[in-house]
Amino acid sequence: MATIRIKRIPDALTIVAFILIFMTLLTWIIPAGQYDRELLGDREIVKQGTYHLVDQNGQGLWDLLRAPFRGFESAAAIIAFVLLVGGGFALVMATGAIDAALIRLIRITGESKRAKGLMLTFLMLIFSACGFTFGMSEESLVFVLFTIPLARSMGYDTITGVAIPFVTSGVGGAAAAYSPFSVGVAMKVSGIPFPSGEEIRFVLWIILTAITIAFILWYAARVARNPESGLLHGFEDKFQHHEVGELKLTARRKIVVLLFLAALIAIPFGASQWNWEIAEIGGLFLALGLVSALVTGMSASNMVREFTAGCSGMLTAALVICISRAVLVVARDGQIIDTILNGLASAIHGMPAELSIQLMFLIQGVIN
Repeated sequence: MATIRIKRIPDALTIVAFILIFMTLLTWIIPAGQYDRELLGDREIVKQGTYHLVDQNGQGLWDLLRAPFRGFESAAAIIAFVLLVGGGFALVMATGAIDAALIRLIRITGESKRAKGLMLTFLMLIFSACGFTFGMSEESLVFVLFTIPLARSMGYDTITGVAIPFVTSGVGGAAAAYSPFSVGVAMKVSGIPFPSGEEIRFVLWIILTAITIAFILWYAARVARNPESGLLHGFEDKFQHHEVGELKLTARRKIVVLLFLAALIAIPFGASQWNWEIAEIGGLFLALGLVSALVTGMSASNMVREFTAGCSGMLTAALVICISRAVLVVARDGQIIDTILNGLASAIHGMPAELSIQLMFLIQGVIN
């Protein structure tokens, strides 16, 4: 039987770097143009029907080289969040509390597929609810440090571990009723009271979340039965994984687990009641890491070492965010964003409302 060879997939940093170069070339090809804009409260919005061509502003090699630095500056809050929360979460993991709790959970579930499914369902409901209530997005990245070892220790793969927080929070955000970052801005621009339409959004959230959870559970069960069916089969060994070791759930570690659960509860409450954003949520995780280290008696030198290692582990994600934001910087400076949007808007102009709204969703998905 012939062996099928799968070429190594380029890493994310390579992909976004090529996209950045491609976008730079497009600034010489796509005509530059812009819409007139007006202020609505504290937000600038586009004035319909005002698109017009402007002088071409193709971005050169010097602009390309400067773009990552400007992208870092533009996305500084998100990058700082990813790095510092990664460090704080590493402190929590270094206490052994999460590993010990995972071991206890795995022993409770045993080989019961039903118990494992219920546990995954509970976690996915929590993350989806975070997306529904306060629009969890970048914040879900740090939780893979917990969900990947959980999934692998239960016989699943890395894809399952990533999907638990990342996919479900995205689906929850798609139906969000209270997210100030998405529907809050959209309703303010549209002149609609915020929040509005909570009932229909709640129904949509239930439907979308149920479909998503069912699909992830189906995929996880398939991987458990046949590991070769996993999307990352053959690549898993190339990744550095945090493996769960044999640890006892001591009294101090129980306190850390309780602190971790309290932080999970505090995030949606703080975002909805106290208008928490990335800085506040990041501060919470940083405090969680420091307090957890102190509770378990970790020395200062060990704290510094574990925190630094945690930040280093999130460095690739931070760089991907930086280069991705640089793509936007190049497109904005080249003044081709409005031209692209005008072209997309013109393509669906005159279509029935039912069809055009679906195409708008499709276009937004491609842009994202």
